[in-house]
Amino acid sequence: MIIAVAITGTGPASAHTVLTATDPAADATLSVGPNRVSATFNEDLQATFAAMTVVGPDGNLWSSGETEVRGSVASVDVRPLGPSGRYTVNYRVTSDDGHVVSGSWSFTVTVPSTGAPGPSVSGTAESQRISLWPFIIGAGLLTAGVATRLVRRRS
Repeated sequence: MIIAVAITGTGPASAHTVLTATDPAADATLSVGPNRVSATFNEDLQATFAAMTVVGPDGNLWSSGETEVRGSVASVDVRPLGPSGRYTVNYRVTSDDGHVVSGSWSFTVTVPSTGAPGPSVSGTAESQRISLWPFIIGAGLLTAGVATRLVRRRS
């Protein structure tokens, strides 16, 4: 193990959770909007503090409800879509080992529909980002829990 670390410069804990698949697929072109979007990762996720939004070409929020996490998959419901154009899915999840993973992908809808959007998220870039505070607090709580457990083990 020490030799492997010396040669590669990394240990076994250096692996990070990565996105392996999306539904709909990144850059997909659809004639009808999906009822739900999902992101699949290479490792299980923590159910707390997961967030996923779908923002339409009109700058409105088209996702609906809470983000659901099952194992390595995070997903959220989508309202019946409205205008044709590019929709962007933003996600922020926490891996089982506590690393925060965030990113986005897009898909295009070619046929407009009459769905009603949620609130507008356009205006400033800040309003389009998912707040970091829940993740910072969660990471702090996780760190405190691990430290407490280690101290109790040594006693």
